[in-house]
Amino acid sequence: MDLDPGQFPFTSVLESCWLKIRAELENLHATNFVPWPERALYGAGWDVFGLYAYGQKLEKNCALCPETTQLVEQIPGLTTAGFSSLAPGTHIAPHVGYTNAVLRCHLGLIVPDGCSMRVGAETRQWREGKCLIFDDTLDHEVWHRGDRPRVILLLDFKGPEPAGSVHEQPVPDMVARLVQKLLKES
Repeated sequence: MDLDPGQFPFTSVLESCWLKIRAELENLHATNFVPWPERALYGAGWDVFGLYAYGQKLEKNCALCPETTQLVEQIPGLTTAGFSSLAPGTHIAPHVGYTNAVLRCHLGLIVPDGCSMRVGAETRQWREGKCLIFDDTLDHEVWHRGDRPRVILLLDFKGPEPAGSVHEQPVPDMVARLVQKLLKES
């Protein structure tokens, strides 16, 4: 279930600056990215380059992408920001996020044909320069049936108060260890 990006003014800023963000992405080397630690979800082919992780700024990475950092730091309630890259043939199995206190935004940067995401009962495709916003505590999965990497800017931000109570699951140890490692290196 997608939310209307127009409800969130920062999305129009990101969309108007998407080519600047993509240019900084293209200046990164593949070695700047690390595999997402929840490998049981995907096997291989999902790599990330973090700027913010659970509210913590990754200084070294932010220095490599100063314009992107400046843009994401303007997002109210930002908790997580970074590039998410999927190799062709990658499938991220159905899963749910850790908390309904945040919403997730994807800004398409490099989007070949054959890439799609299911959230709940809806399937969507990314478009370069356009944002998708959704509640990642809904069951979701991703397919990459294209022929070159798909890269998005992934953001988590505090959304409006969730209907009902806030639900949170602990962040898996493997994710927490990656965040701690990146903070030490930063």
